[in-house]
Amino acid sequence: MQTLDKSPLIVDFVGGAVGHRFRAGEGRKQDLPKAVGFASGITPEIVDATAGLGRDAFFLASLGARVTLIERSGEMHALLAEGLARAFAEGGRHAETVSRMTLIHGDSRLLLPELKPQVVLIDPMHPPRDKTALVKKEMRLIRDIVGADTDSAELMQAALDAARYRVVLKWPLRGEPIPGLRAPSHQVLGKSTRFDVFVKAKLPKDGDGA
Repeated sequence: MQTLDKSPLIVDFVGGAVGHRFRAGEGRKQDLPKAVGFASGITPEIVDATAGLGRDAFFLASLGARVTLIERSGEMHALLAEGLARAFAEGGRHAETVSRMTLIHGDSRLLLPELKPQVVLIDPMHPPRDKTALVKKEMRLIRDIVGADTDSAELMQAALDAARYRVVLKWPLRGEPIPGLRAPSHQVLGKSTRFDVFVKAKLPKDGDGA
């Protein structure tokens, strides 16, 4: 069994870029919250079906959403669990945010039908968008652990079948569509990333119990 403390990769929700973003208090008007359906009186429940380093999930949880993270790589799942534990131990807003996050080890294609999620977020492995050496090294380390997501089309179809309200695909801005996937309802475009949004129904207001 590989010793995780020798891994050069770390999941950190307290320091670095994630910590800075958290302290800066980026809000619901950012591209990702808009894509998953945050709006006045609406805080969606989200399943991050490709958890990775958990950064998007942590950001969404910091805005009040309950987020379930699914990671099929055992090593990445363990790194995420360690990162969540460290953030919880930090106390305060970090602990409050992490308390809204649930981590599951498994295959999203099998788990999504059981979870019956409101919203599914999918961010498959693809070539790194940021060309800085640090990000490229980090992406190589992640790819070494989780491999290439050759089943992205299957995962998207499973998400479209299981999600009650919408599915969001995070994708490179100029990336070609996944073969066989229907056109999204709309897109949210950033500088280097786009969010393809597949709407199935209108999200309920908070407290409606849907």
